[in-house]
Amino acid sequence: MTVPPSSSVSADGLTAASSSTSSSAAESRTRPSASPRRRRQLGAERRTEPLSVVHPRPSLRRIVLSRLAILATMLAWVGYVVSTVLWQFLEYGSQNFRFTMETVGYLLVVTMLTFSALMYLVARHGALLRFRSHRRASRVELDAHFSGQSAVSQRSEVDSPMVVLVPSYAEEPGVVRQTLWSAALQEYPEIHVVLLIDDAPDSQSPALERTRGLAAEIEAALKKPGTRMSDAQVIYEMGLSQGQPVNSLQVLTLAGHYSWGADWLRQMAAEESRVDHVDDFFCNQVLGGLSAELAATAEALVMAATAQELPSAERMLQLHRRLAWIFNAELSNFERKSYTNLSHEANKAMNLNAYLGLLGGEYKAELSFSGTALRPVQPGETADLSVADAEFVLTLDADSLLLPEYCLRLVHLLEQPGNERIAVTQTPYSSFRGAGTRIERLAGATTDIQHLLHQGMSHAGATFWVGANAVIRTAALQDIAETSWENGVLVKRFVQDRTVIEDTESSIDLGTHGWTLMNYPERLSYSATPPDFGSLVVQRRRWANGGLLILPKLVRELRARRRRGEQIRLTEVMLRLNYMASIAWASLGLIFLLAYPYDSRLLSPLILLAALPYFLTMGADLRECGYRFSDIFRIYGFNLILLPVNLAGVIKSLQQALTGEKIPFARTPKVKDRTAAPWIYAVAPVLIVGFSLLTLWRDIGQQNWGNAAFAAFNAFWGTWAFIAYIGPWNAFMDVVLAIRSWFYVEDVKTSRRPARSSKKAHATPPVPGQLDWRLVLDEGILGAGSAPRGPQAEGHPKRNGSASLAVLRPLTSQKLTYQPLSLARPSADRSRSAQEENA
Repeated sequence: MTVPPSSSVSADGLTAASSSTSSSAAESRTRPSASPRRRRQLGAERRTEPLSVVHPRPSLRRIVLSRLAILATMLAWVGYVVSTVLWQFLEYGSQNFRFTMETVGYLLVVTMLTFSALMYLVARHGALLRFRSHRRASRVELDAHFSGQSAVSQRSEVDSPMVVLVPSYAEEPGVVRQTLWSAALQEYPEIHVVLLIDDAPDSQSPALERTRGLAAEIEAALKKPGTRMSDAQVIYEMGLSQGQPVNSLQVLTLAGHYSWGADWLRQMAAEESRVDHVDDFFCNQVLGGLSAELAATAEALVMAATAQELPSAERMLQLHRRLAWIFNAELSNFERKSYTNLSHEANKAMNLNAYLGLLGGEYKAELSFSGTALRPVQPGETADLSVADAEFVLTLDADSLLLPEYCLRLVHLLEQPGNERIAVTQTPYSSFRGAGTRIERLAGATTDIQHLLHQGMSHAGATFWVGANAVIRTAALQDIAETSWENGVLVKRFVQDRTVIEDTESSIDLGTHGWTLMNYPERLSYSATPPDFGSLVVQRRRWANGGLLILPKLVRELRARRRRGEQIRLTEVMLRLNYMASIAWASLGLIFLLAYPYDSRLLSPLILLAALPYFLTMGADLRECGYRFSDIFRIYGFNLILLPVNLAGVIKSLQQALTGEKIPFARTPKVKDRTAAPWIYAVAPVLIVGFSLLTLWRDIGQQNWGNAAFAAFNAFWGTWAFIAYIGPWNAFMDVVLAIRSWFYVEDVKTSRRPARSSKKAHATPPVPGQLDWRLVLDEGILGAGSAPRGPQAEGHPKRNGSASLAVLRPLTSQKLTYQPLSLARPSADRSRSAQEENA
């Protein structure tokens, strides 16, 4: 037990006590390698200050204008249908078949695009109403609730910990390190952070070895402050148990601990390597923000002691506990691919499912010649792996960062009366400000707009789980879990992996089982946006894939809820439908508008009036988020060059619907260098611009001025987006790399690193043509051609066809003899029997 130094018990000694942390903090942390600051593009974002955590309270005027925008959009669409479409039919009738089909098609396209614009306005209006009514829980409320001292709190000292799951695959160690630190510094009573490494267990990558060491590094760094704060709490509780009243010395001692913790965090931030704007956010907001909070609390305690207005004994205990919560966390790694009886399906959902299925259990690692398997321990056995049970689980992407109060505030929401059926709560992530590239800045703008829309969807009960971060009730996951046998392994799915947007599908499953979801109306989480066109292609193609496949599930959910007697609002249904299918119809509709020369009689100023509220409100929202109003046109060009990407995702959905095969999960690359884009997506924007110019020339010749103006608008902003966000040189290099890949094949070298299992490492490889006895003993012969249960041992034959050729060939190529067991009989019978055997 460590007693606080005497210098920390006076106001004048706070600085002296905290200044001693510099050298000790440096000793307990590994300083990241220094790297030069990345170069910034011309036109990159200058602002580095993030948006406020709490949304500004909207004025009544803004809410009224929001309602008027919705009404104006609906009236403009109705006016267009009546004044243009119906008028054309009344004047010309249906005699011209081509014009009739053009009218119906054009009306359908305009209606779909107007519907999406209307849903934007509806979701935005819901967000404004939520921000206006939101009341933030005070610090006293939070501390009292988690200490079990509030009127509604059911907490006790034996509550289960929060388990934080961070799935990681081929991530940069520096990115994962910051994510783990933001999770470890959560202000929560007990927290277990588990890094789910999905790389090959036998990989030789130095980056993977550094990633494996992050958990131990962070835990070691937290040991000294964690011990100090825990000991301080014990000392105070000992005095409290003896009935001692709170005195100034105790208050100043507590202030010294807060000041020490603030300086420890400040020193850590000073030692961090800052390469880009994400590093700045981690140092200034995660570490610096928590440091400033602790320093302010220390100063307030000193002022309270000076004024002789001492906190109560219960409040002092809460403040001690808060320090202990911040600096105490358990961190560990888990690699599911090291075990043969866990699913090795290559996607994030199954990485999460593998660990979720182990919660609350103790397991023994059992070695065999085919690998290591986990089985529940028997009575009296010592467990090799103990997994804590948890009422709540936090899933966190490896490129996301959380503010320190994330877990505290979201669990507080879940534990309020009436929220017992909320399965998932989250704060839709915001972007890191200060983006170094133009495309990252604009992608960040769309991310911040999406944050606003997701908040509004909760107002209508249409919340979707956004997979970057969320606090989930394990009871809800158990409720929607499905089990199946795959390759002889029992696989339990809590999060469905049928599509690559597993979070959206799981949202529908939760609603079918009577659970709801809620977005917390603050900015407490942040995630990286793609810094180049190549990584953006990977992300947006994945987002566009799967929405159509989930639509039948949405219908089944609505039917199930009606059978339970739930009231389903039309607004919720429309928002959900738009969320899942708008990419498909917007992409197809824009293609028709670009490619087909519609009759000029179908054009009307009312179409522009229907779109005007959408563009005006989006421009206002962009300005509210710290961007420029003119970015609405840049976003239009941005979406124009992404049209082929979205269309490819929609086609992949149709392919999966027809074939029933899963689409491989493609993670968004998070690398420092540029990610090359597939050549088709680098060339397609040039074709779109070229076709728009051709359409402009043709419409001018035909004096079709409305279509000509639309073609000119597309050509200008498409050209702008191609030059600003892709770059002619980068597009050329992507094409060159594609051509080069047709002539070269990568030389994949087999790993020389021995297998992790000790028995596999010492196993002698089978001789070709001989029976592989290990495979026979572990797997058997019948059905040996099924998919392998786990990673194959180095040197073991692969199983193809209906049975393992390596097993069957020795059995069929060798002459088998046997000695029959016979009873004593006459010699003549024996000789006749021998002749029959020889025959």
